Amino acid sequence: MSREALIDALKREVEACRKCNLWKNRTNVVVGEGPLNAEIMLIGEAPGKVEDETGRPFVGPAGKLLDTLLLEAGLRREEVYITNIVKCRPPGNRDPSDYEVKACTPYLERQILIIRPRVIVALGRHSAAWLYSRAGLKFRSITRERGGVHRIVLGYPLLGDYVKAYLIPTLHPASALYNPSYRVLIMEDLKLAAQLIKKG
Repeated sequence: MSREALIDALKREVEACRKCNLWKNRTNVVVGEGPLNAEIMLIGEAPGKVEDETGRPFVGPAGKLLDTLLLEAGLRREEVYITNIVKCRPPGNRDPSDYEVKACTPYLERQILIIRPRVIVALGRHSAAWLYSRAGLKFRSITRERGGVHRIVLGYPLLGDYVKAYLIPTLHPASALYNPSYRVLIMEDLKLAAQLIKKG
């Protein structure tokens, strides 16, 4: 199957998903968007209010800041694939629960295997903590881990279905809305992702 067909099938599954209670209050699922051959994948936490209304990731205030930071780092939104750990909005924009993350991340794993990015940027602690756990790394805190680079293997190596990628954890753009000093840190981490792609 083509990548387009695989992503379409995945979206239909997510739309029909009832594995946790988040589906009861959502307006739209937010699977992700971007080129399916993107070399960089950005993984956030969960959809917010605007994302739930539009079905698109990172289009609210934090998303607009992310677009700006991508440009400052020498990247364009149109050349990266953007998604979240959880595909439905948690009520009141609360953090997703461990149960919700566990229920939803098999979809994310399939996205990673379909897109096959060379660099994954984890936006925020929930995304970073899950990726660290999945890669067998010890996660301390996002402020201690951000800016680091790890070579990771995700997927199912014993079945021959896996992705080797660089993982860069960074702060969530929403945090920079409240603490402007974080903007330059996120931009530096995005620039690092761009440099890894250029270096091959």
